[in-house]
Amino acid sequence: MTPKASQAFRTAITATLSVRDWARAMDFYKTAFGAVELYRVDGGGVGQLAVNGAEFWVAEESPEHLNFSPESLGGCSVRLLLLVEDPHATQAQAVKAGATEVAPVADAHDWRLGRVRDPFGHHWEIGRPV
Repeated sequence: MTPKASQAFRTAITATLSVRDWARAMDFYKTAFGAVELYRVDGGGVGQLAVNGAEFWVAEESPEHLNFSPESLGGCSVRLLLLVEDPHATQAQAVKAGATEVAPVADAHDWRLGRVRDPFGHHWEIGRPV
């Protein structure tokens, strides 16, 4: 018995991070979070990564399409939450790779959570429920 199309499809939301120097950003996320490259558009400018199966895209900013990096905006409008087994280790790895610590990993409100800003201006909360 095969599932109906509506049962087989799963709705998902994924982020596309607009950055300056997308190739350098791809390398950073691989080093900082252990991301694996899933796809790269021939000719460059866009790529897809995954951290333990959690997928996201990285794209060169394109003001002509109203896609701006946090560097162009003077800040970011979305924080990303990266759920990991060991927030302390992941945050330390990200800082070693070039991220800036915004808040150290700490326990509060039933979460173990820290926050970094990557070299491209995106904010990543790194944590897990406790």
